[in-house]
Amino acid sequence: MNTYPTPPINSQPAQAAPRPHTPYTLWRALTTTISVAVLVATLFTIWTPGTHLSTDLVDRINLLQPFIKTTPLVLPSPTASPVPLIGIVAGHSGPQNDPGAVCPDGLTEEKVNMTIATLVQKDLIAQGYRVDLLEEFDPRLNNYKAAVLVSIHNDSCQYINNEATGFKVAAALASSHPDKATRLVACLSDRYAKTTGLHFHYNSVTKDMTDYHAFREIDPSTTAAIIETGFLNLDRKILTERPDLVAQGVASGILCFLRNENVPPTATPPAQ
Repeated sequence: MNTYPTPPINSQPAQAAPRPHTPYTLWRALTTTISVAVLVATLFTIWTPGTHLSTDLVDRINLLQPFIKTTPLVLPSPTASPVPLIGIVAGHSGPQNDPGAVCPDGLTEEKVNMTIATLVQKDLIAQGYRVDLLEEFDPRLNNYKAAVLVSIHNDSCQYINNEATGFKVAAALASSHPDKATRLVACLSDRYAKTTGLHFHYNSVTKDMTDYHAFREIDPSTTAAIIETGFLNLDRKILTERPDLVAQGVASGILCFLRNENVPPTATPPAQ
């Protein structure tokens, strides 16, 4: 018989030992916030239209970058359009010693022509064009090739009548490109008249103008005209005192042609 007392039976289940309590620190709060932010940003990137593909492409490029040897892309330089060449003939100039019309006081057409032609060249160069100043029988006129050629002359110093005032313009009678020649004459006529106030004296256009020798010497592709900027008698004042205005009128006519500017139909003189 057991004489030792029987221990009492505990009807309650044994409880597990409590876990040690981890204190809530600032570091835990910070790492939790960062983790949530990263997760939200990732989800936003994945579900934003048009972004997932580009992000994926960037990731792939970054992975391959160490293995890629890049070569700078060199684009060909654009070819610049050639600057048009213009020929300006100073009538009667050159070693042949032909003064053209001569006034009683010694003023010569050659001198007036040269002054105006030089100013026209200066005006056109200032506009960015290449300009040759040529003599009357310049050797360069043989097969001369340019966008346009204009020969500058003037009419008689003698008094004819009160109607002998104004300018004249003519192109070759047998031009290879009559449409261009007609347009050049129209441009010169319109712009010169508007600039100087002189009128077109078309009744005195002669065969010496329409059959001008340079027209037969230059390259057929060169559009050419001859202009008599005035009469040395009644128009002497503007020709000698305002050659800059006269030159501006000629230059404006050439620019009108080259730039394909509008010209009123009335600017083209009647056919002779």
